[in-house]
Amino acid sequence: MALHVIVGKGPVGTTTAEALAARGHRVRVLSRSGGTSAGAVEHLRMDATDAAALTAATEGATALYNAVNPAYHRWTTDWPPVAAALLTAAERTGAVLVTMANLYVYGRPAGPMSPDSPLAATDTKGRVRIGMWREALAAHEAGRIRMTEARAADFVGPQVPATQSHLVRQLPALRRGRRAWVVGDPDAPRSWAYLPDVAATLATLGTDERALGRAWHVPSTPPRSQRQALGDLARAMGRAPVPVSGIPWPVLTAVGWFSPMMREVVDVRHQFDQEYVVDATGTTDTFGLTATPWDEVVAATAGGPVPARA
Repeated sequence: MALHVIVGKGPVGTTTAEALAARGHRVRVLSRSGGTSAGAVEHLRMDATDAAALTAATEGATALYNAVNPAYHRWTTDWPPVAAALLTAAERTGAVLVTMANLYVYGRPAGPMSPDSPLAATDTKGRVRIGMWREALAAHEAGRIRMTEARAADFVGPQVPATQSHLVRQLPALRRGRRAWVVGDPDAPRSWAYLPDVAATLATLGTDERALGRAWHVPSTPPRSQRQALGDLARAMGRAPVPVSGIPWPVLTAVGWFSPMMREVVDVRHQFDQEYVVDATGTTDTFGLTATPWDEVVAATAGGPVPARA
């Protein structure tokens, strides 16, 4: 069994640990609060900015996974020291650095986003992620580290807390039959990343040499707008679809004066006011990974029985 080290025990880190353990690997999860070790998964308390401690915990590991999730409004301050420590640990130990990322690097898309799309972000968070990617890639090309990156659409699934999913946070409104207020255009087509598919992609990237030196998109099912997706979830819960409305941007802007989190949402409004769709053809063609069927995603997220696969 190979050792895999995951930094961060949020939904991505926890689900990836489960995926790696299911494949027969030993997993070490590092986080500020630690956790209870069980079976093949060991939990250790650690500061992700401590390069020396991180290096020691990664010695002998096949891969080192960045599943850290700083607060939205703290990316400019929290990401640089974490990214630097991860690069140092990867260089000193030889472990493959596998980073969990998002689509922010592309800015406002002109169509479906692939890993070859221009890194055109102009917002603060997008520029932070571009900087992290370019620094890691430069280290890889210089032969200092080996690295790869997974980029995913908005998360969905029962493993995701409401604070991290635009769909999951609407489940209480669906249960009560009340109007759902969403960010952006309710009818804009969007891709959704089922968290077990995210974990499967990360586990594959950390164990396949073909992944090195480039980014890969997590496979997603055909796009569904927020209105369509919420209607699907309502029906899976045995409820009638509820009215879905977009919160006016001036309202969100006003709220942003008091809420740093909402201010950051407004900063990336381009992700919500037009089509925002992922192309993961390369991931499927190279590794054979495919998205979990949408009806299974919906049933699991809604808490109902998952349909049997044909």
